[in-house]
Amino acid sequence: MLIDKSKRYRDDSTEINLLLKEKNKNLLINQNYEINNATLTERNRIAREIHDNVGHMLSRAIMITGAIKVVNKNENLYNSIDNLEECLSNAMTNIRESVHNLHNNSISLQNTVQKIVDDFKFCNINLTYDMTDHIPNDVKYAFITIIKESLTNIEKHSNATSAKLTLREHPAMYQLIIHDNGSIISEFDSSIYDTENYLSTSTGIGLNNIYSRIHMLKGTIKIYTDNGFCIFISVPKGEKHEYSNS
Repeated sequence: MLIDKSKRYRDDSTEINLLLKEKNKNLLINQNYEINNATLTERNRIAREIHDNVGHMLSRAIMITGAIKVVNKNENLYNSIDNLEECLSNAMTNIRESVHNLHNNSISLQNTVQKIVDDFKFCNINLTYDMTDHIPNDVKYAFITIIKESLTNIEKHSNATSAKLTLREHPAMYQLIIHDNGSIISEFDSSIYDTENYLSTSTGIGLNNIYSRIHMLKGTIKIYTDNGFCIFISVPKGEKHEYSNS
């Protein structure tokens, strides 16, 4: 009797510990998610402030310097004004690059995709997102554009009632799969996309844009029409990608 009670207590204690560990794990995941979102929001705010304040002041300084250069009659000041103009122009270039990088790094692929899915009302979308925060900017923007284009095509050309959207990161590649259950499927020949000849075909501009983006990333794309319409994209990881810092 006592042995049985001891076993039950031990089992209950083990179960409680496992539940607590799982709860703590979920809390850490949520905490990291909130911290990451806050970081991205702050980066975006800083980028806007730099663009709106410092950028505009530098633009005005460059214009004033140009005006002084036009009306200046003192030859001794020519070099100084030229140096000042060059310095301000270089500062403006650096500011633009910094703002551009801050803005890129402030874009969360997961949040952006989730908003696209939430705003899509044509049919239900089941989203599976399994990627890290360190996504190259070119991959990030390509995937966002491709998802928008694909959902637009579903709304315009499909009678789908549901779709699956999967973004997954593997050790050697990034994967994007968009699959709808539509039954209205026109004759589609994907063989034309084996080379860059697709750019001169009469196929829809949307699909051409998708293929062009994946081609630039040296990725592969396959389209299947045997069970609805499915776009299967793989983009290899490599040194060509420019990773964002977080």
